[in-house]
Amino acid sequence: MSACGDQGKEPYTFHHLPQKGFQALESRETRDLLLKWSMDGRITIQAFSFDQNFKGYQRDDFIMDFLNHPEVNRNLKLLSSSGQWTTLDINVRKVEVEALLCTQVSMSFFDRLYCEGVIRQNGNIVKCYDEYHDEILIADELRKVLLLEDSDHYDLFSHSDREEFLFCLFKHLCIGGVLCQYEDVIGPYLKTTKALYKDLVSVQKDPETKKINIISTVFKVWAYDANGLCYPSSNRHEQNFAYFIVNPLKRHIYVLYHSFGEALFCN
Repeated sequence: MSACGDQGKEPYTFHHLPQKGFQALESRETRDLLLKWSMDGRITIQAFSFDQNFKGYQRDDFIMDFLNHPEVNRNLKLLSSSGQWTTLDINVRKVEVEALLCTQVSMSFFDRLYCEGVIRQNGNIVKCYDEYHDEILIADELRKVLLLEDSDHYDLFSHSDREEFLFCLFKHLCIGGVLCQYEDVIGPYLKTTKALYKDLVSVQKDPETKKINIISTVFKVWAYDANGLCYPSSNRHEQNFAYFIVNPLKRHIYVLYHSFGEALFCN
């Protein structure tokens, strides 16, 4: 956790890019699904640019500079406790940053779910008796795999698998919001995960090997002001999240944000 930046360096400068669109989140199909999953109106993606080379070892300083930059303060969206969209117009005192893995380039990563007891070969999700975990209804074996360490199939994904950004996206969509109408089949979750991942993550083809490599770096971020945790929310929850996806070549940073609560029907 970082409480202050490196005093010997020039702070980063950031610019909001409101013209940047994210088709995956804006498409009618996705919005209908997000509404069904009780996430519509509570999830957003924004784009910003920055003016210096990004250095991974300076990640905490970079994120502190970002969160305290005037243009970011005026434009970075968050939901208030009353459910109103506002901006991060506060003085961030410290940040907590978790670096995620971002290596997966194929949805075959999830093929292991097609096993007895989780997902049937026709795509149907196996149901289970209802139980709750941190206000989240668990009514099928897929959610058990994602959330409960004592699930019979939890070890389908290793600890490092669960740190992959692709896995995190999938997990968030499967869990949904407070009034989530969960799917009976896995297809919509996979399709929406793929679309979002493709929009957020930048790739580059190696000219020699022709292999596709991901160039984006992904961080999960929590920020604190003088009163404590303030971003992405004032309380920790599985579905309160802010992911910062950094493209070091284009010098872009995309922010994927969601706050757990009842759908607001607007963004």
